[in-house]
Amino acid sequence: MEDKAFCILSLGSNLGDRKKTIEDAIAVIRENEQIYDLKCASFYETEPVGYLDQPWFLNTCVSFDTTMAPLELFDFVQGIEKDFHRERTIRWGPRTLDIDIITYGDITMDTKRLTLPHPRYRERAFVLVPMSELTDIDVPIPGKRAVRRLDDGI
Repeated sequence: MEDKAFCILSLGSNLGDRKKTIEDAIAVIRENEQIYDLKCASFYETEPVGYLDQPWFLNTCVSFDTTMAPLELFDFVQGIEKDFHRERTIRWGPRTLDIDIITYGDITMDTKRLTLPHPRYRERAFVLVPMSELTDIDVPIPGKRAVRRLDDGI
C-alpha cells in the first residue's frame, strides 16, 4: 500500500449555480481512485476578498487522504477548475470554481507552481471556518469579512 497524505482543499464559487458547481466538483474529487475518506464541511456564504465588485462566494473545505504526490494533486484540481470553465482574467475576481490546496500532510514547499501550505490561508475566514469542522486548527479566525453558514450542506 502506498503512503497516504492527509489533505485539505478549499472550494469556492460566485458565478452561476454556486452550490451545484461545488457539489459537482466534490463528486469529481470523490470519484478519484487515489482519494480516500473524503469529508466535506458545511457551506458558507462569504464576502469577496481583494476585488470587491463581484457577487458573494459560496465556500467549503474538504479533507481526505491521498496517494497522489503534491503536484499531481495540483494538476488534478486545476483540471477540475478548467472543466468547470474557470477563467483567470481578474486577480481575486469572479469565478465559476476555485480550488486551492490548503495543506498536504506536513509538507512545506515553495515552487513557481505550488506553495504548501497555502500562503494566505491563515488570513481567510472563508477557509478557516469550514476547515475547523474537519480538523483541529490552532489559528485565530479573522473577523474582517462576513462568513454566514448555510444550513443545507452536502
